[in-house]
Amino acid sequence: MNSDIFHAQLSALEADLLAELEISEQNGTDSTVTLDQQSVGRLSRMDAMQSQQMALEQKRRRRDRLLQVRAALRRIEEDDYGYCIDCDEPINPKRLEFDPCALRCVGCEGNNQ
Repeated sequence: MNSDIFHAQLSALEADLLAELEISEQNGTDSTVTLDQQSVGRLSRMDAMQSQQMALEQKRRRRDRLLQVRAALRRIEEDDYGYCIDCDEPINPKRLEFDPCALRCVGCEGNNQ
């Protein structure tokens, strides 16, 4: 398998995730919600808290994905990329095109759920 294509794809994904995480840090979209209860209505406070929780969840998902991407890059460096962690058979390249961080072949993924 030619892992150079996947390495480039994963490196670009890593850069995108790092940029998105940096932007969210700079914007402070997940910082603590502080509202003056006298000047802002109850619904506005609830809306602000919901937005904060959504931003925190999005940030968590980006961090999780970044860990997956880095693990896949590490597997490429160690020549373990593209093999199922359960059966050690090659993962279909079409599956890796869809999700370059895939750890299992389709058969083992179905059995794992």
